[in-house]
Amino acid sequence: MKNNFQFLLYTGITIMAISCAMPKPVTINKSEILPAAFQQSTDSASIATLPKKTFFPDPSLQELIDTAIANNADIRIAVQRIASSRAGLGIAQGLTKIGLDAVVSTGVDKFGDYTMNGLGNYDMNLSPNIRKDQQIPLNMPDMFLGFRSSWEADIWGKLSNQKKAALNRYLATEQARKWVTTQLVAQVAELYYELLALDKELEILQRNIKLQENGVEIVKVQKAGGRATELAVQQFTAQLLGTKSMLNVMKQRITATENLLSAISGKYDFKIKRGVGITDLQLPAAIQIGIPAQLLANRPDIKEAEYLLEAAGAEVESSRKAFLPSLNISAYTALNSFKSSVLFSPQSLTYGLLGGLVTPVLSKNMLKGNYQLASAAQQGAFEMYRKHIIYAYHEVQTNLSGIDQYNKIYDLKVQETKSLQAAVASSNDLYMGGAATYLEVVTAQRGVLEAELDQINSKKTVFVYLINLYRSLGGGWN
Repeated sequence: MKNNFQFLLYTGITIMAISCAMPKPVTINKSEILPAAFQQSTDSASIATLPKKTFFPDPSLQELIDTAIANNADIRIAVQRIASSRAGLGIAQGLTKIGLDAVVSTGVDKFGDYTMNGLGNYDMNLSPNIRKDQQIPLNMPDMFLGFRSSWEADIWGKLSNQKKAALNRYLATEQARKWVTTQLVAQVAELYYELLALDKELEILQRNIKLQENGVEIVKVQKAGGRATELAVQQFTAQLLGTKSMLNVMKQRITATENLLSAISGKYDFKIKRGVGITDLQLPAAIQIGIPAQLLANRPDIKEAEYLLEAAGAEVESSRKAFLPSLNISAYTALNSFKSSVLFSPQSLTYGLLGGLVTPVLSKNMLKGNYQLASAAQQGAFEMYRKHIIYAYHEVQTNLSGIDQYNKIYDLKVQETKSLQAAVASSNDLYMGGAATYLEVVTAQRGVLEAELDQINSKKTVFVYLINLYRSLGGGWN
């Protein structure tokens, strides 16, 4: 039976020198002092906490969002990143656990006559204390059946910091999936409202084409009666052709938007249902935005950046602790023999224990490089975290202003459209009475068409800013 108990301890001046060379702890203050309010708003509640189906009451849009979340490729990629990160967390958690392997091995050795083993085995076989069944063969088999174990004691917290880094990276991927969902919801809603606006613009163009076709017919009759010239016919016809070309452009934009929505939803042949028209949409009675500090909790991208900053800090600590000695312990117990016939006898039982306290000596430059790399990554993670906060704050400010300004623009465009529609009616009457020229009629018709299209676009833009406000406050993933 072979029993081995060894504990190797490497100490002395080298350990003290390396330990003293360990960098000092570095603390990054991630506390960010945000402004007290958005544009003097003191709301305590925020629309970011509203579920998607509450914020988007249109059933057609709700169905579209649900389909996109269930089938979108970016969401599925984010889920796989979570799975990869979870696997990395499992690996890191195993660092502090005892490793145990079941081992079955066999081999054969032929030692040279002029070696310690060869000469020792030869002399041993001649000893009167060795029985015949104990004699070592010239070609010596080695059979091993048992367990081997290894473990690094986390005496300084180096491995615990690696686990902490892995855990925070895993949590960051969860937040990344939420942010992808938030972005997806906003994108789908924006494209849906774009589609509603295009439908209305198509309707406006079709109505104006009918009016302009009627105008061409009237001017042709007037030319035949000597009351209009060929130039007037050409001007009215050119205006009609231009409007018809705009109609084809609008149809293509509708097709492109529908196809993009289908692709985002992960579908091939997907019918995009429409709900309420763009002109019937109403802004919420109250748009609550909360306070800037709530962005830290509501925005998944900020939470993701925070977790990545925590992970980077843990990696800095782990690289710093690598300068200190490590305690490694290994053990085994097995049946070990050079004869199969006695492998399972009690005398073949063997076990051993080895412990060692090891400190780096010539790898100091590599340790310094790893520490500097981790420190730079930590500083970069901090700057990224702060960037997300600053950009989030200004996104909210921009979207708030956009809602206010484009709501005013929409009201002005409504008034402009009414005035131009009245101008078209007046110019037609004056033209028929000979008190206005055909150019005045053409100009009035062109003006009202542009105003009607601008009115729809300004209404759509109000809701695009509202969607982006919801996203910038952190809504859409819950």
